[in-house]
Amino acid sequence: MKKNILISMYDMEIGGAERSLINMLETFDYNTYNVDLLILNHTGDFMHLIPDKVNVLPQIGKYTVFRKSIRQCIREGYFLASIIRIVSKYIAGRKSKQRQLKEGSGYIQMQLVSKYVSYFLPKQKKKYDFAISYAWPHDILADNVNADKKIAWIHTDYSTLEIDNELDLTMWNKFDYIASISDECTKAFLTVYPSLKEKILLIENITSPEFIRKMAANVVDFNKQDNGTFNIVSVGRLSYAKGFDRAIKALRMLHDKGFNNIKWYVIGYGSDESILRELIAENNLENSFILLGKQTNPYPYMKACDLYVQPSRYEGKAVTVTEAKILESPILITNYPTAASQLEDGFEGIICDSSIEGLVKGIETLYKDDKLRNTLIHHLKSREYSNSYELDKLYKIIET
Repeated sequence: MKKNILISMYDMEIGGAERSLINMLETFDYNTYNVDLLILNHTGDFMHLIPDKVNVLPQIGKYTVFRKSIRQCIREGYFLASIIRIVSKYIAGRKSKQRQLKEGSGYIQMQLVSKYVSYFLPKQKKKYDFAISYAWPHDILADNVNADKKIAWIHTDYSTLEIDNELDLTMWNKFDYIASISDECTKAFLTVYPSLKEKILLIENITSPEFIRKMAANVVDFNKQDNGTFNIVSVGRLSYAKGFDRAIKALRMLHDKGFNNIKWYVIGYGSDESILRELIAENNLENSFILLGKQTNPYPYMKACDLYVQPSRYEGKAVTVTEAKILESPILITNYPTAASQLEDGFEGIICDSSIEGLVKGIETLYKDDKLRNTLIHHLKSREYSNSYELDKLYKIIET
C-alpha cells in the first residue's frame, strides 16, 4: 500500500525554493508514494509546472492571509487575521527598535503572524504518514496537519537572519526532522540552535538536469551588435540579500573603465524594484542594466549569456548557481558565507570578494580572458549534476 505524503508551500511564485520544489516533484517516486500538495495561496507562474501525478489540494481562503496586505485581508473578511497582523506589526516594531535591527521588523512580524494565525486555521482532515513543510510558514503544517512524522526545510543562512530566535526554536521543536540544503547552512543553523543537532540532516536541493535543459531549449537573442555585447545574467528576488544594488554600482565602474559593451540582465521581482530602478537611473544605466521582471522560464537567458553572476550578500544554497552549472554557463559568485558549497572555485566558476570592487575585478577578469571562460565551460561539461539520490535520504526517514 502506498504511503501518503503531504508537502506544503505558501505559493508558487517565481523563486529559488519554488524552483527547487518543482525539481523535487519531477523526480519523486510516485510508484511508492501518494503526494498531496498543500499550496496556501494558489498563485504564481509555477502553478502550471506542477507534475500531473501530484494531487493539488483545494485552496482554503483562511490559509492565504500571510503575504496579503492588511487592507486586503480586511476587504476579504479575514478580520481575526487582520487584527493579529496589526498587533504583530506593532510588537515587531518595538522589538526591532530595542535590538536596533538593520533590516527592520519584517522577519519578526512574519514569525508572530505565522505563529498566532495558525492557531485559528481549519485543520486538515486527512491523516498522513509523512508531512513536509518545504518553506515558510512552517507553523501552519506543524499545527494543522495530522501526520506520523513531520519535517521542515531550511533554505537560508540562519546566522544572518534578524529574527526572534526563542520564538523560532519553539516552532522548530514541533518537527521530527529538519532538512538543511548544505553543510554550511547546517553549521550556521546550529550556531543559533545547538539543541536541534539531533533533528537536522542534509538533503541538498534536488536538480533535474533533463528538466532544466528541456526548459532552456528556447532561443534568446540578446540583440548583439556587430562589435558584440558581453551579456551578464543574474536571477533572484529583488531584495537586499541578493546584492543587486552592488551589481548596479559595479556595472557603472566597469563602464567608467571603458567596458561599455557590457549589459547586465536581472530576472526576478521583489520589494526593492523601485529602489533599484532609481539607482539605475542615477548611474545612467537604463540601457545597460535591465530588469526583466518575472520570467517563468529563466533558463534560455541563463544558457545564452556570456557570464552568470550571483552578487548576493548571503545565500543558503542558491538553486540558480547549480542551474547555471547544468547549462554550462561561466559563473561568478561573491564570497558569501556559503559560497564554497556552491561551486569549486577556479574549476566550476570563480568566487570573488563580496564587494562592489570584488564584482568589478571578477567580471573584468572573465571578460578579458576567453580562455578562462572556455576552460570553466569545459569543466562544467565534464560533470554530472543530477542528484536525485538525495531523495533517498528522505525516503529512508519516511520508511524508518
